[in-house]
Amino acid sequence: QRLLSQEAAVKYFLLGAFSSAFLLFGIALLYGYAGTVTYAGIADVVDGTVKTVDPALAGTMGNDALLLIGGAMVLMGLLFKVGAVPFHMWTPDVYQGAPTPVTGFMAAATKVAGFGALLRLLYVVLPGLRWDWRPVMWGVAIVTMLIGAIVAVTQTDVKRLLAYSSIAHAGFILAGVIAVTPDGVSSVLFYLAAYSFVTLGAFAVVTLVRDAGGEATALAKWAGLGRRSPLVAAVFAVFLLAFAGIPLTSGFAGKFAVFKAAAEGGAGALVVVGVLSSAIAAFFYIRVIVLMFFSEPTPEGPTVAVPSALTSTAIAAGVVVTIALGVAPQYFLDLAGQAGTFIR
Repeated sequence: QRLLSQEAAVKYFLLGAFSSAFLLFGIALLYGYAGTVTYAGIADVVDGTVKTVDPALAGTMGNDALLLIGGAMVLMGLLFKVGAVPFHMWTPDVYQGAPTPVTGFMAAATKVAGFGALLRLLYVVLPGLRWDWRPVMWGVAIVTMLIGAIVAVTQTDVKRLLAYSSIAHAGFILAGVIAVTPDGVSSVLFYLAAYSFVTLGAFAVVTLVRDAGGEATALAKWAGLGRRSPLVAAVFAVFLLAFAGIPLTSGFAGKFAVFKAAAEGGAGALVVVGVLSSAIAAFFYIRVIVLMFFSEPTPEGPTVAVPSALTSTAIAAGVVVTIALGVAPQYFLDLAGQAGTFIR
């Protein structure tokens, strides 16, 4: 019944429809270029190793204009799904307007699925087009990291802050995608696994902080939460430190892995921008921790609801995985490396 939710739904529906149209039209152009929609078939035509040509498509097959425009349109559709700049405008409004459990699902599951599809497109369908899409992805990754981090500093709502945080993290993950190496794929998969657990845990905590009007997402209302409910505030602080990439959390291991892969893949300048963006992002995460633990609680401040069994499980799993991946990441990086074989 909330107007905010209705606005978020309309925005997501309209912008999602546009992005799906771009995606489908791009697929149609790639079919015109290759005469097939199978990944291997398109890759063979791009490489020039195709064996048979359909007479009905002989006139358009191999037309580079179809390939470039079609690939760009499919890429636009997928970048919308992962919330990369300049296709990110829906993210803060939808994350704020949707019910928080739904927001947590969108921030974790749809981002993982979107990046999975993006890896398959760039590494399996269009590896022969690498020199064309890499410069574009460089630009997208840089502006995504910077805008996500800088705009998050100005936010006064917890859910909008986490939304811009997710945009910045999409930029960090794109740094691993750009590496175009097996280590790049494994680092992206590791980062996605770590990020999804931290995100679900953080949004699960947000559902617990309530006032008379429902969820209290205004940052000002979180002042002194650490004194009123130390355990909940401490758990949220763990998730914020992981987002910031502090050592001994999964966020540090994930950022280190993607930045290392990017540097080895020849994208050293991207790593410098990523580190600067991480420093900016650390400011607003630590600002929230300071607000919770070093501010006086207001008398009319929010209360912390007693979590249900499922919410408690989600938060506990988030904390355990966040610390486990941060303390002993190598085993999980090796697992991600083996899983990367299926992507490639």
